[in-house]
Amino acid sequence: MYWVIIPAAGVGSRMRADRPKQYLPLAGRTVLEHTLAIFLDHPAIDGVILALAKDDPWWPQLGIRHLRLHLAEGGTERCDTVLQALKVIGERAMPQDWVLVHDAARPCLRREDLDRLINTLKDHPCGGLLGAPIADTIKRSNAQQEVEATVPREQLWRALTPQMFRYQALRQALEDALAQGLHVTDDASAMELAGQRPLLVEGHADNIKITRPEDLPLAELFLSNRSP
Repeated sequence: MYWVIIPAAGVGSRMRADRPKQYLPLAGRTVLEHTLAIFLDHPAIDGVILALAKDDPWWPQLGIRHLRLHLAEGGTERCDTVLQALKVIGERAMPQDWVLVHDAARPCLRREDLDRLINTLKDHPCGGLLGAPIADTIKRSNAQQEVEATVPREQLWRALTPQMFRYQALRQALEDALAQGLHVTDDASAMELAGQRPLLVEGHADNIKITRPEDLPLAELFLSNRSP
């Protein structure tokens, strides 16, 4: 089985908006509605767990109902939120079920990339994540923002989502990381700490994470250029 977890408990302070970024309007819908539709419209996905902040006032206004959509209460950090969602599906999921974790603020994921991720990893012993090879020149700075070195970009990737791992392995990796006081920023990091080697599956670079105000018109451009 394939489960999807969408952490949506963050406030997105860098957007400088009157609401969390997942509820901002984008191409006729909210960012979150675009993100949910990617998975709720996919026949291979058995369930979607949306993890929201406690007493989120914005979610009820969307009025979204779907048989495969379940809600969970988010935590303080992203890794806490994902773990809470994993516990929600614990009564339904088998240890070897696949779990795909996807950022709520990535509404431009292409169906072809999602299919490629699932098909590439379905028999993989660990799992992996979508990524995009870095094309820019990378600089490392000191505390004064002076360039210390140019970092070779060969074999460097941008980590994207979804990130896809077995249910039990991912839950154990996150629990172990938190027990060590490590608040990992993505699920692949937890698996790496557990000694695993996630596979990078190349996806399109337009799978952007909306973080700043200028990202919204860019996301709208990407969505408008796709076939219906």
